[in-house]
Amino acid sequence: MRPQPLPPERCLPYSPLVWRGLLVTLALWAGGALILRATVAAAEHCPSITADEALAGATEAAAWIARVQRPDGSYLYEYNAAQDAETPAYNVVRHAGVTMSLYQLAAGGVPDFLPAADRATAWMVARLYRHDDWQALQDADGGIETGASALMLAGLAQRRLATNDPTFDFVMRALARFLLAMQQADGSYLLTWDRAASAPDPRERSKYATGEAFWALALMHRLFPGEGWDAAARAVADYLSLHRDRIEQQKFPPWADQWAAYGLAEMAAWPEAASGPVLSEANVRYARSLAERFGFLVRVDSRRTDSWLSKLLHGRRARGAGIGTWVEALDSLWRLTGADGRMADMRPKVAERAVCSAGMLRDRQVSPARAATFARPDLALGAWYTDGVTRMDDQQHALSGMLRAREILASQAAARP
Repeated sequence: MRPQPLPPERCLPYSPLVWRGLLVTLALWAGGALILRATVAAAEHCPSITADEALAGATEAAAWIARVQRPDGSYLYEYNAAQDAETPAYNVVRHAGVTMSLYQLAAGGVPDFLPAADRATAWMVARLYRHDDWQALQDADGGIETGASALMLAGLAQRRLATNDPTFDFVMRALARFLLAMQQADGSYLLTWDRAASAPDPRERSKYATGEAFWALALMHRLFPGEGWDAAARAVADYLSLHRDRIEQQKFPPWADQWAAYGLAEMAAWPEAASGPVLSEANVRYARSLAERFGFLVRVDSRRTDSWLSKLLHGRRARGAGIGTWVEALDSLWRLTGADGRMADMRPKVAERAVCSAGMLRDRQVSPARAATFARPDLALGAWYTDGVTRMDDQQHALSGMLRAREILASQAAARP
């Protein structure tokens, strides 16, 4: 008996029901891929930037700082563009940091803003607290924090490098002696000086001031070798490398400390490095971990946009001050990779992350066209705004980061055929 032919619909490889199932499955896979791409696998965006553009961005940030400086040498602390209102608060640590960035720019070959920086220094000198053989910068309420004096000292060191003017050498040494008074036996730093007890307050360390003091002391050894500042700098370098994250219970070690990166790079460039490595193996391991930490932060933020979906999935973009600290750290670590052979294998990747973050800064800086849309264009041009607000340290860290990234960008341009 002959076999009966199958109905036409039975001749298909799969039934219509199966085909519909396959199409649904493919659609789900495609949707899942799109969701994955929009979330954990979002594409990085690293805007291009040249050495000249980096310097221009740094200079525009400095111009903003100078424009908002008060007659007494202080700065505009914070401005809310939506409310067209200035925040009345002030912070002496950030004042010292902003002034330091202007002196960095002068040391980098742009002396135009030295008068503004010197006015800000006069403001600080008038607020120095004197005790025994040291001096320290105090805030409006008479509080004395380590970080303010450390950044004032770092700024004066940059001024010394820019001008070779010894006017503030006495003040620098007095500030450095205050840092020695605040340092503990393990190399760490306490946050505040207790005027009533005439001693450091033992209750609180500072994750910021420790790195700030480290860099300031490393600069002191560079400027005044043979005076013993290197011993204190080495002690704090070892504390940062071996103990800080554990003792201070950092949740996601290593703590992203750009001041520590500054200090390590400065140590590696000390004159004695010509005779052999200055950094210990522990210092190098710590530097490598810092490079990985800052590289991760850049990768995460490079995937963010200003869209509501990106903000929902990835969070808002980092503020200018945040990205600026990443560039500062990576710029410093890039210098370290050239000074210490144990870091040399990281040099290309560190440069890539530094350039990426510098490009993001330049891309997000308020342009003349965008500034014209603000109620106060003079408070917008050259600044970085987050949710309609800018603060003076946004310009500080971005300025320093882009200024130092210029050297990386110039070296890359020179290496191209």
